[in-house]
Parts: sequence; C-alpha cells; structure tokens
Amino acid sequence: MFLRGIEGYRQKQQPNTLSALSISINPAYRGLGLSRQMVTAMKEIVIQNGLTYMLAPVLPSFKHKYPLTPMESYIRWQTPEGAPFDPWVRTHWKLVAKIMQVASESMFIKGNVAQWESWTGMRFPESGTYMIPDALTPVQIDVEKDEALYIEPYIWMQHFL
Repeated sequence: MFLRGIEGYRQKQQPNTLSALSISINPAYRGLGLSRQMVTAMKEIVIQNGLTYMLAPVLPSFKHKYPLTPMESYIRWQTPEGAPFDPWVRTHWKLVAKIMQVASESMFIKGNVAQWESWTGMRFPESGTYMIPDALTPVQIDVEKDEALYIEPYIWMQHFL
C-alpha cells in the first residue's frame, strides 16, 4: 500500500483509494461506538474527495482467543444470524465491507530470547512454539540460535460506498 502510494505520487497519478492504517481506541472508551464512527468518517472522506475505493487492514479483536486457529478458518466463523463472528470484522461488515484476503505475514516481530522473556514476562527454557497472552498466533523460539519470531496475520477488507 505504501509503496504503491509513493510510486503513484512520483508518477503524478491521481489517487483513487483511501486506506486505513489503524484505528486504536483507548480501553477506557471502548464499547461506545467510536470505532464505527471512525470508519464512517473515513468513508465520508473518500466520498468528499471523489475517491473510488476504501481499504482497511483489520486485526480481528477476538482472534487472540483462538491463536491456534488459522486466520483463513477464523474469518469464516459466523454468528447464528450469519454475521461475521469477530466483533471488529462484524463492524466493518455492517458498514458494507467484505473480506478481500488474509495477509498471513503482516507483521514480523523478531528478537532474541531475553527480549521476548522481558516483553512477555515468560520464560522460554527450550526451543519450541509458545502461546503468548493476547497474541494472535504463537511465537517460535529457537534457544540455540537465540532467536524468537512472531508473525501476525491481518485481513484486508474493502468498503463499498
């Protein structure tokens, strides 16, 4: 997204897409509908500026409760009413968005074992796969190489105006 935007700017192309980067709500203000207002405001910007598309990289809010479930499976889960199971995905869906694709390697967090022990408050005495509280996927620890790698998936959603 960034590279295409920079390349398009350098080539003097007229933009046609707005993409969200992140919507983060302070925990004290969650549940008040602010995220929905933020997405709606972005859609209004798209319309006001004559753009055609709006995309959003979405980090499902309940995925951390199911870290062993692949994102490709998780995003197919539904409520009994047929809506997306995940609340954040459902918010986008209610605002007329659809899932485009899973970006299975959206974020890489690499560090040594001591860093990961410091960050998580956990011990990693041997190489293996570890579950980290609130992480979407497990972290891979290699004690012999003194490496730890966490790869986080996101999903891309397209909003229709």
